[in-house]
Amino acid sequence: MPRTPAPPAPAALAAKVRTLGPSMTRSMQRVAETVADDPAGCAALTVTALAERTGTSEATVVRTARSLGYPGYRDLRLALAGLAAQQQSGAAPAVTADIAVDDPISSVVDKLAQEERQCLADTAAGLDTTQLEAAVAALSGARRIDVYGIGASNLVAQDLAQKLLRIGLIAHAHADPHLAVTNAVQLRTGDVAIAITHSGGTTDVIEPLRVAFDHGATTVAITGRPDAAVAQYADHVLTTSTARESELRPAAMSSRTSQLLVVDCLFVGVAQRTYESAAPALSASYEALAHRHNPKHP
Repeated sequence: MPRTPAPPAPAALAAKVRTLGPSMTRSMQRVAETVADDPAGCAALTVTALAERTGTSEATVVRTARSLGYPGYRDLRLALAGLAAQQQSGAAPAVTADIAVDDPISSVVDKLAQEERQCLADTAAGLDTTQLEAAVAALSGARRIDVYGIGASNLVAQDLAQKLLRIGLIAHAHADPHLAVTNAVQLRTGDVAIAITHSGGTTDVIEPLRVAFDHGATTVAITGRPDAAVAQYADHVLTTSTARESELRPAAMSSRTSQLLVVDCLFVGVAQRTYESAAPALSASYEALAHRHNPKHP
């Protein structure tokens, strides 16, 4: 029987709205944005009252609650009450303003730092740790690991592959879509394939993951759109959040921060589970490269 995921924690609600909002219908967006903007007020509303406030229907309210990860509207109201309490205590961070063309560099630093903190907090709040633990377990015992990513996501894929190589696992990152599919054909049960795509709809990433899935490999998707096409070929979905896009902060830039957090969580989790072999492997790789960092002492 498929595992039913636990409803998101209150702190994850705003992150869910930011992540899933663009893929919702306009009426569902109105409901999602309303509850995120006024959790205290909406927590006191019945499903009928919230539908009236947003100019939608009761069915739309319920669908929105389920899209955000809650079994029903009652669970969403509980999360709203919890989020309202966090905001009143100052625990919920505010979203900063967009970076302007004429902002001084000091303001750019402050705004980017706050956006990065918000993005990390949103990702941590929304990350399904049960899915994460399952992915870590699969990676820890994998015969071979393929990681797929295009563009900025390939930089993250390379980061993960290099980390896993340093602890003795056989891992490769593929940016060429043809080579990715060619390698995916060779995967079998006991292997792991990981797709990294913020949009969840990148064909050059989905295709090798589908091939790996069809050949019996354990598949993992790291994506900002858990309901996107990539998820249908993923045994485990790890959801990332992202800071708001702007003219000077494109999606590729803002999604990278949350992807790197998930990658680091995977790496550390695997290193913990394989510590007896990971620690010597890390030490050996450090010693092998030490002379390159300190050439005066060969």
